[in-house]
Amino acid sequence: MLQALRSVELNVPDLALARAFFTAHWGLTVAQHDSSALYLRGTGRDAYLVALYASDKPSLRSVTLRANSSAALEQIASAAQAHGGRVVKPNAVVAEPGGGRAITIQDPQGRVLRIIEGDTETAVGRQAADRKESTDSPRSAANVKQIQDNDERPIRLAHVVLNSVDVAAVQPFYEQVLGMRLSDRTKMLAFLRIPAPAGTLGDHHSLAFGDADNNCLNHIAFVVGNLDAVMRGGGRLKDAGYPIQWGPGRHGPGNNLFNYFVSPFGFVLEYTAEVEQVGESYQSRGPSDWGWPAGRFDHWGISQPPSPELKQAQRSIEFARPTN
Repeated sequence: MLQALRSVELNVPDLALARAFFTAHWGLTVAQHDSSALYLRGTGRDAYLVALYASDKPSLRSVTLRANSSAALEQIASAAQAHGGRVVKPNAVVAEPGGGRAITIQDPQGRVLRIIEGDTETAVGRQAADRKESTDSPRSAANVKQIQDNDERPIRLAHVVLNSVDVAAVQPFYEQVLGMRLSDRTKMLAFLRIPAPAGTLGDHHSLAFGDADNNCLNHIAFVVGNLDAVMRGGGRLKDAGYPIQWGPGRHGPGNNLFNYFVSPFGFVLEYTAEVEQVGESYQSRGPSDWGWPAGRFDHWGISQPPSPELKQAQRSIEFARPTN
């Protein structure tokens, strides 16, 4: 039913500042800028990874997942309403990079999801137009050149983690409506994956839900090429005034490398690599399987705990109220 996590759509109070951060420092490039939004892409096949919209308040506008057919859109729309959600926008052609058709649904706790199919993918690899767009601003040219020379730009989205006041109540919606499966459950997080086709492997998780007293965005993770890119990214962001707020380290579930940052307006972002690939035979584990020794906050045991600034940011970004 689903193929992949595709993109996130964010509302920001200062579009110019957000553009400068995501291009000069984070490593995305401009795919398109029109009257409605600024679309930013990585080096992979997705037409864009982040869409930025001007708004008075920072918020998470939506999370977009790719479906495998037009029939899947209709199936998801029907199932969403049957399981306590609602259809915000029906199946329609979208005017954005990549095109395709999409529906917009809302889960029972208010999260807004776009499900898209038929969007076209870009050619893998760098394009001269991307490099020119990124270096238009003299103040960002040096950073952009460093990112490109070291092949450190994000490739695609890895996962989005969302807080929930009741994970047990909302998890079935994602399993029954979207066909996702539980990979692992820790004391604080439920990790959900998009099932890979039989005989193949896919990401350990594309969405995760964290036990919390709010339904805010926890963080957005971007895949980079390797450990070196994760570490160089940490140094580059630190030089730009965005210190590492958690990391470097290696997670338990997913076994992925990580560095976390707080971007302008409070969005928590993660550089990650080496995300565990799992298939239909993967055995889900529970909280008792995922405990750390006292004083440890990652698999290696070298990371400091998440900073107070990170924890505060992880409860500051709400989903925007959808417009019909």
